[in-house]
Order: sequence, then C-alpha cells, then structure tokens
Amino acid sequence: MEFPEKLYYSKEHTWLSVDGGIGTIGITEFAQNQLGEIVYVDLPNVGQNFEDDEIFGAVEAVKTTNELFMPVGGKVIETNQVLLQQPELVNSNPFGAAWMIKIQINDGSDITSLLSYEDYKALVEQ
Repeated sequence: MEFPEKLYYSKEHTWLSVDGGIGTIGITEFAQNQLGEIVYVDLPNVGQNFEDDEIFGAVEAVKTTNELFMPVGGKVIETNQVLLQQPELVNSNPFGAAWMIKIQINDGSDITSLLSYEDYKALVEQ
C-alpha cells in the first residue's frame, strides 16, 4: 500500500498536499481499497467554505456510501470535474488523477493536527 511522504493525512482517510496556501485533497489508497469499486463521487461547489472535520462530499461504491471529511478548513477554489465522469479513477490513482478538491487554506496551523505518513501508515496497519 502506498503512503506518499510529502502528504498529510487525516484519521478519516483523506490526504492533503500543500503548495503555498493552496491545499489539494483526496482520499487515501487505504480508503478506496476498503470501499471497493467507486461508482459515484459527490463534490462541493466552488466557493463553498468548510471547517476542518466538516463533511464536504461523498464517494459511493457498489456496496456502500462514505462521507468525505475536510482535513483542514478552507474555501473550495476548484473541483476535479473529471471524477464526475470517471469516478473509478479513485480506485486506480487515488494520489494523482483522482484528487477531489483544491482549497484556499483558512489557517495553516490546522495542518499540525494532521498525521505524517509514518503515523498514518501505523494507524492503518494496526
């Protein structure tokens, strides 16, 4: 299982990549693996604001639906429109083409509450 070192992780199995004050968010390989075949992705509208741990969308698999939780607070500045037509990308490329949203991060100090790749790997391998 993949755990990219450059990312931050939440206990709710989302990942966060940070470039300046912009965050890119997706779900982890572990999460997509647990869900199975993804058939639908529900993403928020550009301009919506979310606090950390707030629900920002959902992924639907063949047998279940799972809510998506914000790892940090921010304003949505872009959504991955490709996922709306090709939700299966979440299964094949969760850390790349299947990113879900980009946000303007509200408070960079929120990142300190997230897990490093070592901590996240330890969490999911328990």
